Amino acid sequence: MSDTVLVEKRGPAQVITINRAHARNAVDPDTAAGLKTAFLTGEEDPDIAVHILTGAEGHFCAGADLKAVADGQRYERTGPMGPTWLSLTKPSIAAVEGHAVAGGLELAIMCDLRIAAQSAVFGVYCRRWGVPLIDGGTVRLPRLIGQSRAMDMILTGRPVDADEALSFGLANRVVPDGKALDAALKLAEQLAEFPQTCMRMDRASAVEQWGVPLDQALQREAELGRDSLRAGAAKGAGRFAGGKGRGGDFGDI
Repeated sequence: MSDTVLVEKRGPAQVITINRAHARNAVDPDTAAGLKTAFLTGEEDPDIAVHILTGAEGHFCAGADLKAVADGQRYERTGPMGPTWLSLTKPSIAAVEGHAVAGGLELAIMCDLRIAAQSAVFGVYCRRWGVPLIDGGTVRLPRLIGQSRAMDMILTGRPVDADEALSFGLANRVVPDGKALDAALKLAEQLAEFPQTCMRMDRASAVEQWGVPLDQALQREAELGRDSLRAGAAKGAGRFAGGKGRGGDFGDI
């Protein structure tokens, strides 16, 4: 890692923090490489169940560092912002304070879930500078919020506040300012309590089904489901039969 990417284990989660607050956490090439390494390292760590991505000092990420671009610094061709082209196997959460714009928006929508502080702002601000979305923005955003709303954001570059983002699914939760990371950590603990193979296989099926004919998607779901069954679904069913989970009590599951 580097001093521009901080990684900390917090219970079952690794918290990856973009640490360039002086540049509103804009990502230069070294930071992009550090982000990619952090996610890959967490994927290999058996003690990590969830990735959390956030930014330092009340900023999520302002996108690529345009000063670095203007200086001719070279980003990786595969995912210029770092991890955006990776195929992750573990759940990921973006804890968004402040602005998640341009490439910062692309980093946020790379994650499975987004927790936004009340004053958070999302947007395709790179529209103003002629910088394209090349870290998944034109692909993930329409899949996430629908073509019409995505086109509104992509074509106009307008800011979208937290409440509007929540209304159409760009944000999954809105919390008071300064509490996004705390909420992400709490959610990570909840996710880590579930049987991991089953959750990851269901996640994989939901990710892989895009662009696949229905019969193939259903076949893949069944294949992944068999892996989950072999990994211990019978044990979970036995806990339910023994009384756990009935009446909405899922404590210690």
